[in-house]
Amino acid sequence: MKVNKALVVETAAALADEQGIDAITLAAIAQRLGIKTPSLYNHIDGLAGLRKEMALYGIRQLTEALTQASIGKAGDKALLSIGLSYVTFVRQHPGLYEATLPAAAYDEEIQAAGDALVRLLLRVLEEYQLAEEDALHLVRGFRSIVHGFSSLEQKGGFGLSLDRDESLRRLLSTFIKGLHEKLEI
Repeated sequence: MKVNKALVVETAAALADEQGIDAITLAAIAQRLGIKTPSLYNHIDGLAGLRKEMALYGIRQLTEALTQASIGKAGDKALLSIGLSYVTFVRQHPGLYEATLPAAAYDEEIQAAGDALVRLLLRVLEEYQLAEEDALHLVRGFRSIVHGFSSLEQKGGFGLSLDRDESLRRLLSTFIKGLHEKLEI
């Protein structure tokens, strides 16, 4: 197995998903890869560099998952599919998703990766023929809904024995109905 930056980042992502973001140390990654910790510096710029690479990787993976969820769909069906896919991604990659959250918004690469996610959502919203500002407000709202739901779920905030997927579908449907009411004003 040849160690490279991609393998280091993927290994860190897998460890974060298994044990949480706090388990990410250079020593833990090196041990998992079967190399000495100083060897990691050939591929990443220390722990801060690894965290940045994880944030980029996570944002890009999330954007790809949402892109796949939207293929062949438009409008309401695309929004519903993207919302469900977002929460599924967080369920499958809780540590990697968490790595994307404290990402420095002022880092140009991270900002560009995040912008790609926003552009995807804006493309889906084009069907509704919204003004740019209205579309951006809706993207914020949509992301807040799926992030909030995911965060509450991850932290055990849904203790009742109700079907969480049904709650999510109802939440997303309510958002979409609200979007249609906005269009009728």
